[in-house]
Amino acid sequence: MDLTLGFRLTLFLAFVSLPVILAQDIGTAKILVDGTKRVAEIDDNFICATIDWWPRDKCDYNQCPWGNTSVINLDLSHPLLAKAIQAFNHLRIRIGGSLQDQVVYNVGNLRYPCHPFRKMKDGLFGFSKGCLYMRRWDALNHFFSKTGVIVTFGLNALYGRHKLKGNAWGGDWDSSNARSLMNYSISKGYQIDSWELGNELTGNGVGASVGAELYGKDLIKLKSFMNSLYKESKLKPSLIAPGGFYDQEWFAKLLQVSGSNVVNFVTHHIYNLGAGNDPSLVKRILDPSFLSRISETFNSLHQTIQHNGPWASAWVGESGGAFNSGGRHVSDSFMDSFWYLDQLGMASKFNTKAYCRQTLVGGNYGLLNTATFVPRPDYYSALLWHRLMGKGVLAVRTGDSPHLRSYAHCSKGRAGITLLLINFSNQTRFVINVENLMNVNLPANGRKIQSQNSFVHSVKKTVAWVGSKASNGPLYREEFHLTAKDGNLQSETSVLNGVPLVLTDHGEIPKLAPVLNNVHSPLNIAPYSIAFIVLPNFDAPACA
Repeated sequence: MDLTLGFRLTLFLAFVSLPVILAQDIGTAKILVDGTKRVAEIDDNFICATIDWWPRDKCDYNQCPWGNTSVINLDLSHPLLAKAIQAFNHLRIRIGGSLQDQVVYNVGNLRYPCHPFRKMKDGLFGFSKGCLYMRRWDALNHFFSKTGVIVTFGLNALYGRHKLKGNAWGGDWDSSNARSLMNYSISKGYQIDSWELGNELTGNGVGASVGAELYGKDLIKLKSFMNSLYKESKLKPSLIAPGGFYDQEWFAKLLQVSGSNVVNFVTHHIYNLGAGNDPSLVKRILDPSFLSRISETFNSLHQTIQHNGPWASAWVGESGGAFNSGGRHVSDSFMDSFWYLDQLGMASKFNTKAYCRQTLVGGNYGLLNTATFVPRPDYYSALLWHRLMGKGVLAVRTGDSPHLRSYAHCSKGRAGITLLLINFSNQTRFVINVENLMNVNLPANGRKIQSQNSFVHSVKKTVAWVGSKASNGPLYREEFHLTAKDGNLQSETSVLNGVPLVLTDHGEIPKLAPVLNNVHSPLNIAPYSIAFIVLPNFDAPACA
């Protein structure tokens, strides 16, 4: 693209849209980024998605939104499924979910019969035990290898145990079935990046629970035979646990009992928006003060790991926003990206290494449509994050507006930084002035810098971020603006820089191209919009 032409086009569009801009409130905001040090770090493959075990007759609120999307029946031959995964160039996928602790692996000497899941009134979550046949495990691993998936597999932590009172389960974990599956996988050369034990058995549990002391001993046993089985292997999978809702006392006890270097990653689940049919779902997604509450969980878990297991790091092992399959016409719409991207940014600030979205496909919260595998808005939000946001997390300060969220990372695979900006306001268009902390002389009393009152002066100050490495030539930034199609927040189509994100005529994932803007032009963030802003000339020593 000719940069001069692009700049002229931007100016033309600005003049054409002037009446629309004037009809909105204009707010100026100063964003101050500290590129001198990293405040946290994520993994290169931070973005993760799940594949669950739910059969097609899993229903909530008189809806059955799962179809054939489970580990057992997902159509691995569908070309769009492979294309959607390959667009990430190594997507992390976690296999697990509520029925995980009822799955029998059809290999070795079995303690229970191996039959498909079926509805069962007295069964855990209303289903019987299920079966993973090795021919299906083979097919899954061949597909994962072909598409470059980084695999996490959740093991059955209730195998051999019995139910006590309420949700509590007791007795010893029988590890023989897990060991047989692991041994089989090694013999086949399957590349499993990490093994996870159990699903939502922490604290009081969801359906079932196991005490932290028992769980800790199980992890010691699991780590021991993992070390033994993988002794001659170049691949040394991580052990992750416990894959449940955070309970400070329970998590602390688990780390204390299991001991040093047993658990590599501490996984927790988040569904902070409530039930999928909650009438307040839309209101919560668009309320930044509500979304901020979950930061207390991130912070507490971070402190718990630091004090009880500093050898480990945190993962969000499963998060779909709204539980019970998500909210219809909400979790599958553009609106959901306000919650999703905000939580990705928030999780990163607390050294969360990976964030697994429930689900890749299945339920209302799937990144892909259940029936067609066509990407939903959150898919493109995840893809943009994966391609643009690097490992290094930087400190960023925003002005007084509670409706403007900002996150800053080192750019991925290149110099400079990338900002994630989220405008929760339905009326205010923000004109952003990005500044580099290295260029700002903070007063001795530490008070924040006074905001610019003048719209024009704010526009002129948009180049203050460059720092000492400014080029003599023209400087450009890359902008990726996401909005809802036709302004409908519950649309299932995202619009990137004015172009709807739909499959190409040949059924390919569309290119996600930025708009190039000269840094002397204003940086505008429209109402109810999200933007990734790449600043390749930002002087950030922490990103070198």
